[in-house]
Amino acid sequence: MPSPHQPVPFTADDYRARMTRAAEAAEAAGLAGVLVAPGPDLVHLTGYQPVSTERLTLLVLKAGQDPVLVVPTLEAPDAEHAVGAPALTLRDWTDGKDPYEVTAPLLDTGGRYGISDNAWAMHLLGLQQILPTTSYTSLTEALPMLRAVKDAHELDRLAAAGAAADATYGEILKVRFSGRRETDVAADLAALLKRFGHSQVDFTVVGSGPNGANPHHEAGDRTIERGDMVVLDFGGLKHGYGSDTSRTVHVGEPTAEEQRVHDIVREAQKAGCDAVRPGAACQDIDRAARAVITEFGYGERFIHRTGHGIGVTTHEPPYMIEGEELPLVPGMCFSVEPGIYLPGRFGVRIEDIVTVTEDGGRRLNTTPRELAIVE
Repeated sequence: MPSPHQPVPFTADDYRARMTRAAEAAEAAGLAGVLVAPGPDLVHLTGYQPVSTERLTLLVLKAGQDPVLVVPTLEAPDAEHAVGAPALTLRDWTDGKDPYEVTAPLLDTGGRYGISDNAWAMHLLGLQQILPTTSYTSLTEALPMLRAVKDAHELDRLAAAGAAADATYGEILKVRFSGRRETDVAADLAALLKRFGHSQVDFTVVGSGPNGANPHHEAGDRTIERGDMVVLDFGGLKHGYGSDTSRTVHVGEPTAEEQRVHDIVREAQKAGCDAVRPGAACQDIDRAARAVITEFGYGERFIHRTGHGIGVTTHEPPYMIEGEELPLVPGMCFSVEPGIYLPGRFGVRIEDIVTVTEDGGRRLNTTPRELAIVE
């Protein structure tokens, strides 16, 4: 058995089941099949993670047929070593040959396919040229649930990533903030994420004082001062699955207004988390959090959606935003992260990753959400 620090490894059977579900979902959606380019969809479906280049790599999935991975010959050895390789057939092509001619016999003339959103335009144009009557649509729009629902082993990895992010937050509260640059604290966050098992750090937002009013502020050379509110938002990948959490801290004692704004965001974040349950629409989470902030008069200062999905990437569908009526089902994982941003002054954001359970929601981040005082 794996140790508590090592996840249960995915098997070829796991990937075979994922590819089968994707092909069947495509058929149910009226598509001839699914075309998957290098990127998160390919990682999720096969465990293979090649670099996306001008050389065509494409997974072809069709209901009732064996999956086929079109791959450059010089990259075939790597593809053969992917965990999911036994569940598919490789069809390689050598430099000097037309990869679209190799791919064309795998597709139905006149068929409509869902294709990865991050497929290179040159590859899509190549397919369109050789099969002019075949059409394509966004895979995310056609199959929004492709990666949205996580199995038990995926949830374990997300929980481990969340726990590592929580441990990072616990340690960052011990460092000195005042008199140091934002980039110094960001470097501390990155080092801590690595210490607690992350293989990849995707972002370390440190928004001090007025910079906190920019939700995606890149840590800069501003020196953090006593009296600053500081927004921390950090995450990355551990065991191939994402973490993403936000907390807001204060250097020294806050003013009454700063404390009040933080309390409002904390109440809004709780309302968003409390709204999570099977059958609720994604937009219901946004509405619940936004209603609290609007009630207290800061509605115009909540300037982004309430959340986004997370899995093999730190940002992916589904999105908790007005107009998204996709219903929540057990196994979905996403952020709940309302905020208030006062330009030129300060910002506040609180974020947890939440997974949908059979009867509600469970937070994968458990650190205190009260306004922490740092030095």
